[in-house]
This record gives sequence, structure tokens and C-alpha cells, in this order.
Amino acid sequence: MKKKTQHHNNAVYIGIGIFQGVILCHRRRIHLHHLLPFISAVAGCILFLFAVLSFLSPPINHHHFRHTGSESDQFIEVRSNAGKPTAFLVPPSIAEGSIRRNLWRSSQSQFYYGCSEKNQNFLEAKAKTNPHRFLLIATSGGLNQQRTGITDAVVAAYILNATLVVPKLDQKSYWKDQSNFSEIFDVDWFISYLSKEVKIVKELPAINGRIVHPHRTRVPRKCNQGCYQSRMVPLLDKKKAVMLTKFDYRLSNRLATNLQKLRCRANYHALRFTDPIVEMGKTLVARMRKKSKHFIALHLRFESDMLAFSGCYYGGGDKERQELQQIRRRWKTLHKRNPDRERRQGRCPLTPEEVGLMLRALGYGSDVHIYVASGEVYGGEDTLAPLKALFPNIHSKDTITTKEELAPFSSYSSRMAALDFIVCDESDVFVTNNNGNMAKMLAGRRRYFGHKPTIRPNAKKLWRLFLDRDNMTWEEFKNTTKFYQIGFMGLPNEVKPGRGEFHENPVACICENSKSKSTIRTKPELESKDASNEEIGSSYEEYVENENKIQEVQMLATQDSGLVANPENRELEEIFSD
Repeated sequence: MKKKTQHHNNAVYIGIGIFQGVILCHRRRIHLHHLLPFISAVAGCILFLFAVLSFLSPPINHHHFRHTGSESDQFIEVRSNAGKPTAFLVPPSIAEGSIRRNLWRSSQSQFYYGCSEKNQNFLEAKAKTNPHRFLLIATSGGLNQQRTGITDAVVAAYILNATLVVPKLDQKSYWKDQSNFSEIFDVDWFISYLSKEVKIVKELPAINGRIVHPHRTRVPRKCNQGCYQSRMVPLLDKKKAVMLTKFDYRLSNRLATNLQKLRCRANYHALRFTDPIVEMGKTLVARMRKKSKHFIALHLRFESDMLAFSGCYYGGGDKERQELQQIRRRWKTLHKRNPDRERRQGRCPLTPEEVGLMLRALGYGSDVHIYVASGEVYGGEDTLAPLKALFPNIHSKDTITTKEELAPFSSYSSRMAALDFIVCDESDVFVTNNNGNMAKMLAGRRRYFGHKPTIRPNAKKLWRLFLDRDNMTWEEFKNTTKFYQIGFMGLPNEVKPGRGEFHENPVACICENSKSKSTIRTKPELESKDASNEEIGSSYEEYVENENKIQEVQMLATQDSGLVANPENRELEEIFSD
């Protein structure tokens, strides 16, 4: 790049010299026609020089990114939506001291902790279980949607004073995974951990010496405690064994605190993956840690089925429309959607390019390692290329393991999803590209276990920013992105209690360490040079800054729900958001 600039400067100097020579000759009354052959020869040389420079210049990349500068200090020039140069010049890394907040830790997280212990008034299973009532459930959807059903089934059994039979997993949905409960979760641990709360058995036993075929029925969505008692108790007393089908999101988000805490104990403590899944998950995490002290896990969710279901359009022309429309025909009840309206409503997943730009704007440098939890990305490497230009260190379970290591899991979608779940849960920062079941389950879990940063794009606001990026500088884009993302970073109290799914925001199971918080608020002895006090001072500044920001935009942030579920086709929405 420097050599090319030098050649250009030399050509300029030659031109200036010729101009000065002409003026000098004119002053000495030398006739111009004597110099014409000389000028023509020099001009020809200059044209030849520019032709050589043009040949040596790198071609324009067909992607939206072009590197400028030396290899050790490359800026990335982002091209506009129309393929024309734009004002964007993304820095290769973040200048030291330019980011005040800690990118790898949620501010205020030290003031909150998960708390799901039962209180003294909580009746245990041996005191309340009716020996003649058996509750069975058939879960629905992918791994994380089934997880919500299993968790809620524990609470439903407690409400009904019934014995819970180990849930049956969905083996008929889109993923066609034939795994049973004991092949995904540690069934013995599940039964023993909850033994004092709910009696759980592996199989439906004979009742009065007879084999019983359970009565099949379904409860309404968001059924509360009174709903279960009025609908199910008479049926259980009559039929003895009842199976609830399509059991997902069939329990209200608003329950008594003791029931919500039971929900948390079931979800965050009783449900544990089998040893082979856990060990492979630990291996994946260890390999990511070996590459970098910190890493981001990105649930990209940019597969063809997700894009087809969303009804969104990503500029691929007739080829994209025809391919995705063909996939959409699998769901006969799915209404036709307006892509522009879906985008405006924040229901379209960001492209890998847009996710990368958002992360760079939030302060994550090009040296950050990213684990991508995703199936086959629509468009393949061409779609991923802009993300890799921004973050060259992209990994997945396929790239950091061998085929032999993945062989026990690769034929089972739920087991593969479980591996991604573990890595995403253990990551320093989790980024979700849609507000589906996996995103909700991990967001709630990460809040419960220390409020680890969980970034959800404010797609309802960001789409305008990406659309208008041709008309702004990188600094403007960066600052606007940071503002729009307030309330979408997984910080404590950024979601109002009772808003959204309980699995995403388990507010009843998160307690505040008010004593510690009070100590920080007083900002004691900040003038002291003691290291611990310096740390407290930094935390205090960070705490106050974020507290003020959150209060200023709380209403705006909570209204923008991002990828919200469409009331129509609710069941399909939940299945395909896994």
C-alpha cells in the first residue's frame, strides 16, 4: 500500500515538473511547438505508469468487505448495500482504554444470585402425593422446547398431588430424533433430586393389578394453578392416569413463589445431561478456552428452515424466494407473510454480516474467538464470509473435534443441540440471533447463575440502522448501536418482573444481595490506594453509569421485544424457534 502511494506521488511530481517547464519556456519565449514531441512522450509514460498501478491494485471484493492497511493493522472497509464505497472503516481492534465497561462481565452482577430453596411452608411429596393419581406428558418440539415441558410437568404434578411418570420425548417432529429421556438426561439424578418435592417413576405401574392405558387430553396454554385443579383433578380421580399431549408452554408464567422456585429447581438443578454429553461438552469448552481466555458463543440460527419459516427476504433474488417457498410448503397452516413488515417488526434474524457489525460496534475486537452454534447456514461460506472478515477466529463443534469424536452424537439432533447448549452456557458472552426456545432457556439460566452477559439484538431498531448505514460514519453507527442495545444485554433488572416467559426471566428465583449493594453505593474510602478499594470504585462507577442508562431508556427497551412470537401459528413459532 505504501509502495503504491509512493508511485502515485512520483507521477504527481513528474506532472508538476512538466507544468513548471512549460511556464519557464514560455517566459524565455521558447515556442511551444518545439516542446510538443517531448510533452507527448512524457504523457505517454505517465499513462503507462497508471496502467501498471491499476493492474497491481487488488480487485474489488464481491463481498461487502475489503481490507486496507498492513496485515498487522488491517482496517475493514464495509461496502454499502448497493455495493458502493461507504464511510465505514471498521478498526481492526479496540484501542486500549476506549471501552469503559467490561465486555466479559455484566455490570451489577455481583449484587444478584440464584435462589430457589424451598421455604418452611412447602409440603413435601410424602405428605401430599395421592397414590392413585399418575400424570404423564408428551413433550413437543426440539430439545429446548421439550425442556420447558419437562420443567413445567414437575410443577403440574405437584399442583395435582400426582406421581409423575418420566416424560416421553417428541420423536415425530421436524427433527425426527428417536432419543428417549434417559439418552439425553440423567434420569436417575432427575428422580432422586426431586424425590422430596414430587414422586417420579420411570414407567406407569399397574393399578390395582391391571395395566392401565392413560387417558389422553390437552390443557390450554398458560394454564394456571386453578385451571389445573378444576380441569384435571376430577379427571385424574376418575381415570387414575392421564397423559397431557403437546405439553409445551402449558403452564402459566405467573404462579405462587413456591411453585416458581420448584420450577427453577427442576430446570437448573434436576435436569442434567447424561455423562457422555457432559464430557463431550466439557471437551468442547476446554478447546475453546485453550484458544482464548474469553470467547463468545453465537446461536446464529440462519438455517434454511428458520429463514423459510420467518417469511423474511435477504436479497437472494428469485433463487432465494423459490427455495424458501418450497420449504414453507411443509406447513400448510402457515400464512403468507410480508417480508418488509416482518423486518420492521424485528422478526427477522440478522444476517451473519449484521451480527458481526453489531458485535464490533459493541466493542468486541477482531481477535475475539467465536463459537457458532448452528446447523448448515443458508448460503454456506459465501454467507459466512463477511462475519469471518470481521472475526477471523470462527469455530464450531465440527471444526474443533474429529468425526470420530462426534459420531455418537451426530445422528441425533437433540444430542448435538445439547452439546451446543453446554458450550453456549459456559461461554463468557452468549449472543442469540432469535428469541426462540434455546435463547430463552439460556438467557434464564445465565441470569440464574451469575448474570453472565447475554446479548439479544434489538432487531426492531437495528434493521433501520443497517438499512441507513450508507449515510453514516462508523462512529455514528457504533454509538447508535450501543444505544439501541441498552436493555438487550442481559443486565439485572433490564426486564420488568412478570414480563416475557418465566424461563427467560426467572425473577422469583433471583435474589439481591442488598448488603453488598449498599456497601458499593456508599463508595467507601475511594481515595485509598488499596487495590480492593480501587476495584470497588470501578464497580461503583460502572454500576451508577449503567443504572442511569437503564432508567433513562427502560420504557423504550422493554417495548422493543425483538423477535417476538406471532400470535398466529403459535405452536409452529415455538417449534421452529429452537
